[in-house]
Amino acid sequence: MGFYSLKQLLLLYIIIMALFSDLKLAKSSSPEYTNLIYKGCARQRLSDPSGLYSQALSAMYGLLVTQSTKTRFYKTTTGTTSQTSVTGLFQCRGDLSNNDCYNCVSRLPVLSGKLCGKTIAARVQLSGCYLLYEISGFAQISGMELLFKTCGKNNVVGTGFEQRRDTAFGVMQNGVVQGHGFYATTYESVYVLGQCEGDIGDSDCSGCIKNALQRAQVECGSSISGQIYLHKCFVGYSFYPNGVPKRSSPYPSSGSSGSSSSSSSSGTTGKTVAIIVGGTAGVGFLVICLLFVKNLMKKKYDDY
Repeated sequence: MGFYSLKQLLLLYIIIMALFSDLKLAKSSSPEYTNLIYKGCARQRLSDPSGLYSQALSAMYGLLVTQSTKTRFYKTTTGTTSQTSVTGLFQCRGDLSNNDCYNCVSRLPVLSGKLCGKTIAARVQLSGCYLLYEISGFAQISGMELLFKTCGKNNVVGTGFEQRRDTAFGVMQNGVVQGHGFYATTYESVYVLGQCEGDIGDSDCSGCIKNALQRAQVECGSSISGQIYLHKCFVGYSFYPNGVPKRSSPYPSSGSSGSSSSSSSSGTTGKTVAIIVGGTAGVGFLVICLLFVKNLMKKKYDDY
């Protein structure tokens, strides 16, 4: 091994730090609304020898992504014939900006392909948006159909929590109707959020939200947080004993007091990456120091 100058060693250290800083930044820069909640993929694969379905699917994806810069809900049907048409929609959470909505929705076509492949129907739900598509003739399900649920690992004991949560549920149910499909609020440290699909009326929305809230009461009990996703609406709640955090959206996410069993791994992963980055940078610095000392010793012996 040849000699390394001090300048070369410093350059090597800077490169190592830059590489792992990029890794840390990539992990921390992903916004919470892009977290994957669940996927629903039809079991039947898409038979498409003519390629017409693929064309319709691509056209639909393009329309949905384009419209996400202007609106939080859009539904469309694409295809050259009624037999080869595809109906799809997206919806963003009501508190997202147009830019955040676009950033969320633009990820969904690729995610749908990766998670489901080419199937006759698929639904991908992120924290801030979801995409749904189905080919013509696909069997319809009830708007009250339970698609996904998650409840926090921890239970709240002895604080009158369930009474406060149920009061917050009542406020939210009325608010969703008055807000024509979306409402979020805080009641005595309980954050609640509800949203209905954009193409259903206020009456159907109220009924869907009521059903989802009842399921949350039964399924999650005294859990510190919960999320219930039905076909046409979803609700979520989280209890923060020390007060709801002041951030853009206190919707339950990993690392919060309301973290749930299905999403808690995300926070752990972030901590693990930070430890690896810091540890690797430290090891890199130690290696460079050792190389520098080795060079000095080698030069000392070579001078004799």
